[in-house]
Amino acid sequence: MTAPAPPLSDRDRRRGRLLAIASHPTGYTFRQVFTQQLPTLALVSLGASELQVGIQGAFGFAFVALQLPTLRWVGRVSKRAILMGAHVFSLLMALPLVFFDALAAQPREGAVALAQASFALVAAGCCVGETVWFPLLRAYIEPGSTGRFFGMLRSGWHTALLLFYVGSQAWLARHPGSFAPLFAFGWGLGFARTFLIAGLPERSERTGERVRIREALALLRVATLRRYLATIALGNSVRVTALVFAIVMLRRAAGLSESQVVTATIASVAGGLATLYLWGRIVDRAGAVPVLRITALGTSLALVLLALAPAEALGVGWTSLWFFAVALLAAGFGVADTHLLFELAPAEAPARTIVLGAVVSGLAAGLVPIGAGAALDVALPADPAGALRVYRIFFALLAGLELAACLPTLGFERLRHGAGR
Repeated sequence: MTAPAPPLSDRDRRRGRLLAIASHPTGYTFRQVFTQQLPTLALVSLGASELQVGIQGAFGFAFVALQLPTLRWVGRVSKRAILMGAHVFSLLMALPLVFFDALAAQPREGAVALAQASFALVAAGCCVGETVWFPLLRAYIEPGSTGRFFGMLRSGWHTALLLFYVGSQAWLARHPGSFAPLFAFGWGLGFARTFLIAGLPERSERTGERVRIREALALLRVATLRRYLATIALGNSVRVTALVFAIVMLRRAAGLSESQVVTATIASVAGGLATLYLWGRIVDRAGAVPVLRITALGTSLALVLLALAPAEALGVGWTSLWFFAVALLAAGFGVADTHLLFELAPAEAPARTIVLGAVVSGLAAGLVPIGAGAALDVALPADPAGALRVYRIFFALLAGLELAACLPTLGFERLRHGAGR
């Protein structure tokens, strides 16, 4: 066995943190623009079905499975080189969407298929790059400051995304259905990220041999990791599914315009931005497990409120508050998730644990929206009033599943400080 590489110097860790914080607003805004709410609205404008929308919503998560074969190269190839290659691939695959307005002029079936293919390939590239992104960050963290670091890192991204969505809302209000300039701006942000990540320092995990996938899968024997994965997979998959189909419901059943839905999206980003750094400090002090439990309970309650909301309440004001609250809770859940995963991952070789966590959580968050979309395609009637009734039942079921995400956290700390296996 090759001896682990020594930790990075204080100077390299500091440089890594600065470059990560500087590149995150461009990189993750690029990813969101091509994988999350904007593609959902774009596909709805093309006439895509619920199942097609659900499939698109799954891309950014289901393709996390590509991290397992990518992990095999971490022992032979620089993590920075893997990140750069995946990012350049994503940029190239996103280029057709810069010409979305021309695509929208084509027949519906062909336009939806081409857009779906491009969204899929961009998501695949982003997921491959994330194989090494978090292991790179793991080398920059100072002891006891994981929560604060990720609170600051994600606050920068949320600020950039908030500004993007404010501009998108103003643009779509004046130019309904014109998504090409928005995708072009997002592509420009991704291009700018290329120069920022090129100089990231790394703590090498290269041994000259390929990392075996079974080495990562063997970690499932660890009881604490299994419980962590159960909570994260269930909590994330329910929230992702709820956000995707809340947007579809608001457009098709509640009658909100594209710009009004983007207004609700702005509230969602603002909820994360307003609380991320605070959540980081709370997680560093109180621990990750209590925060995971509280935020899952809060999200379940929010889904119950959406299920019970009368039709007249589903305007911009109420839905913006709902998106804000869900994002606030998601921010805490996400910081606690990363904090706990970093505690469970060994500092000298974190890639196996981090990739396993991403794959399990990502597959769950990718498959559940597809299943939900297929079920809604069958269950939804043509009239908006009937569709709202179906959506209420749907969100009530999601609330129950989100509540179940709390169960694996019960007794977690006792197991962790006891046998642990």
